Amino acid sequence: MIRPARPADAARICEIYNHYVRETVITFEEVPVDADEMAGRIRDLLTSAPWLVAEENGVIAGYAYATPWKTRSAYRFAMESTIYMAAEFSGQGIGGTLYATLIAELRTRDIHCAIGGIALPNPASIRLHERLGFQKIGQFREVGWKFDQWVDVGYWELLIRGYPASCSHGVTQGSKAGDIA
Repeated sequence: MIRPARPADAARICEIYNHYVRETVITFEEVPVDADEMAGRIRDLLTSAPWLVAEENGVIAGYAYATPWKTRSAYRFAMESTIYMAAEFSGQGIGGTLYATLIAELRTRDIHCAIGGIALPNPASIRLHERLGFQKIGQFREVGWKFDQWVDVGYWELLIRGYPASCSHGVTQGSKAGDIA
């Protein structure tokens, strides 16, 4: 079952996430997050972006969410998408369904593209993104430092739709509707 996350899910989400904080370079956070902090993150995002959890037999198996790509207004149609799965549920297809549901939710909003940042190497995440139609658009070399090593980050993008409904379709100030800027 896939459903919207709730602040009450924070403890289980922390269990999943903090494994990646403590054991991997997949996230660049270096200090585990407590349930109160995670509940706040969930509350802050739910008003503006989707945050979903996948349950298997009543246990949260993973979660996925989107955040604004950047804060400048011209980026308002771009979201960064993220997914984390509990180790015991990896490789069962739940993550693909969860992430596809997140993308479907973004398609119902005024979003033009989804961007996935992947700490490299991470072949499983690359496969997931590319299976859902994301294309690699770039890579930063040695941009993160964790566990006494430099970590590269690649970016994958999925164009979701043409012009968002609230976009002026390229009409600039001083031009007439229909003129291409």
